[in-house]
Amino acid sequence: MSHPSLTFRDLAARPVVLRLRRPVKARIATMTEWPLVLIDLLTEEGIVGRSYLEPYLVKSMRYILPALQDLGTLLKGRRVAPVELFGEARRSLHFVGYEGLSLIAASGLDMAAWDALAKAAGQPLCVLLGGMPGPVRCYNSNGLWLNEPMAVAEEALALRAEGDFSALKLRLGRARACEDLATVQAVREAVGADTELMVDFNQGLDLAEALHRCHMLDDLGLAWIEEPIVYDDLDGHARLARELKTPIQLGENFYGPRAMHRALQKEACDLVMPDFMRIGGVTGWIRAAAMAGAAGIPVSTHLYPEVAAHVMRVTETAHWLEWQDWAAPILRTPYRVADGMLHIPDIAGTGLEWDEDAVRHHLAS
Repeated sequence: MSHPSLTFRDLAARPVVLRLRRPVKARIATMTEWPLVLIDLLTEEGIVGRSYLEPYLVKSMRYILPALQDLGTLLKGRRVAPVELFGEARRSLHFVGYEGLSLIAASGLDMAAWDALAKAAGQPLCVLLGGMPGPVRCYNSNGLWLNEPMAVAEEALALRAEGDFSALKLRLGRARACEDLATVQAVREAVGADTELMVDFNQGLDLAEALHRCHMLDDLGLAWIEEPIVYDDLDGHARLARELKTPIQLGENFYGPRAMHRALQKEACDLVMPDFMRIGGVTGWIRAAAMAGAAGIPVSTHLYPEVAAHVMRVTETAHWLEWQDWAAPILRTPYRVADGMLHIPDIAGTGLEWDEDAVRHHLAS
């Protein structure tokens, strides 16, 4: 199958800051605002590929935007071939390292390039990748932060009803272990046995705390325990994975597929959930998912549901899609969730289009 040839003309990036409807309240941070970098990959043929980055901290956009502008200058006139562009972007940043903000910028470029290529082909991204549109199972991750147990339980009912979800993720790491335990029990009592529950410590524990708290949770039938300790302590995670019956989930902080490979070699986790801005966009995801598939490790997603849904349709060991609608205020047509499934629209590319009135309202100064 041949696809129209596209020529890279420029890359435009805009910073926006959104107000979170349910503020992030984790052990390591509290956030009321959510930054997005909106990326438009412009081609000589008039096709525009779109993507966004979610770099957590508003101030981080100061460094990402110049990096994207430099990539736009570097790649001008090149054919839009995502794998080639991604490789060129990474090589251009070799001397400052492949991880961190360098990889985040290259990942944003990559996602926009894949969107442009799929639009030029007149196909949804999942079709371009060899799959077909359809529903993707997801859990609601829009809240359930470190609030009082009964408040979390009440919010769990609201979150489940938002899209008839069959799974929810709540965050742990309160001052006392008994408060975490009480929260999980309160949520379980509220939503019943048929709703799967995942928990995330957001790297908030040291190993001694993690051993104590995770063993307390080990008989509660949780789907997984996510990042109980700092993400790069693979030896500590390997010990937890050996000792616990509950699966250990890692991956949102894997910088590139090789980081996943190291974690799998060390048997540091039972499940993986790469983040698109860190794993290397769609190109990095495809490479990482192949490793997970070969190892028989279930793969879930982290953020970016519009891109995530497409790649999950072609991921051998696809597990759960993390549903967060934090980018919805600036999207012209947000994706739809019903019956606990994200439904991919049968339109070309990823379907990302900006609501320009909302973008102007939320532009960062």
